[in-house]
Amino acid sequence: RREPLALVNMKKKNEETGEEELASRLGHCKAKATRHIFLIRHSQYNLDGRADKDRTLTPLGREQAELTGHRLAMLGLKFDQIIHSSMTRATETTEIISKHLPGVKKISTDLLREGAPIEPDPPVSHWKPEAVQYYEDGARIEAAFRNFIHRADAKQEEDSYEIFVCHANVIRYIVCRALQFPPEGWLRMSLNNGSITHLVIRPNGRVALRTLGDTGFMPPDKITRT
Repeated sequence: RREPLALVNMKKKNEETGEEELASRLGHCKAKATRHIFLIRHSQYNLDGRADKDRTLTPLGREQAELTGHRLAMLGLKFDQIIHSSMTRATETTEIISKHLPGVKKISTDLLREGAPIEPDPPVSHWKPEAVQYYEDGARIEAAFRNFIHRADAKQEEDSYEIFVCHANVIRYIVCRALQFPPEGWLRMSLNNGSITHLVIRPNGRVALRTLGDTGFMPPDKITRT
């Protein structure tokens, strides 16, 4: 619902001519800026933790977050905000990254929490969550996509650069949806811990994938996918 034509009240007529001033109204609804979306997968964490609060970053995970934060800072971009999953591993990753980006506001959200977005096709034998998870998590992750991944608002004058720190399943699903690929194929992609995925959303709504799961800035012995 960000296509200009969808934002115009077609019933509203010009009082003098009785005709819609369509061109003028469309002009006010067209986006002018480009959005740059940086999707960061959280760093390595303690897999033995029974509850979310126990699944804290490992020492290596903290190193990975430092490397990711340094890489983002070296890009020299003016980041507008960091939106992150409310899960412990994503929150801790965000705290470390934010040290390299002083002044950038942080926003926590439950929408970006890890989950089962949609049943993968082809199916896999090593990961089979309960069917109810797809209904519960899937609706939430789809809501995250619709809420965060869209063209710029018509009022936005300058290009924006936003960071989202979340989880592999969420990022892979978002990439498929943003590129209009079958979302069932999300599990065919693999993302390293602390990796950077860069989406570009143009004013006309076109989306391009600049990088997917980049960890080329990390030494080989620091790269993990757990």
